[in-house]
Amino acid sequence: MYPDFASDPRNVGIALASDGFNTYRLMNITYCIQSVVLIPYNLPPWECMKSSSFILSLIIPEKSSPGINIDVYLQPLMHELKLLRDGVVVFDAYSNEYFYMQAVLRCPINDFPAYAVLSDWSTKGYKACPSCADSTHSYIFGGKICYLGQ
Repeated sequence: MYPDFASDPRNVGIALASDGFNTYRLMNITYCIQSVVLIPYNLPPWECMKSSSFILSLIIPEKSSPGINIDVYLQPLMHELKLLRDGVVVFDAYSNEYFYMQAVLRCPINDFPAYAVLSDWSTKGYKACPSCADSTHSYIFGGKICYLGQ
């Protein structure tokens, strides 16, 4: 789809992963840490999912989940990703030359609660499916909301 980007193997496809966790595995503590990790996809599959390949870009400590304020923390990261999408000049130490590199955010990796925080989409209620949106097929059964699919 993008032959200019795909023509140079030094261009990077990136996934953004985010999740919150409680410290010390204690669920009764209200303190929460949200982490945002970048994963380069131009490595072989057995290498890109190793923890040594992850790029820890943000750690957000909060008394509770950052919620709608997460965009304040993500703003500098998004600015840098936009610069990388447009391309930057970098130095290749192996070939001893400068080249023009681009990086694109290919996909987010997260669970549904983290998706709700990152996208500001409610993942609860009758219209919880982000793909279906207003055409989500849902109904109440036994006091719970059920999703029928297509």
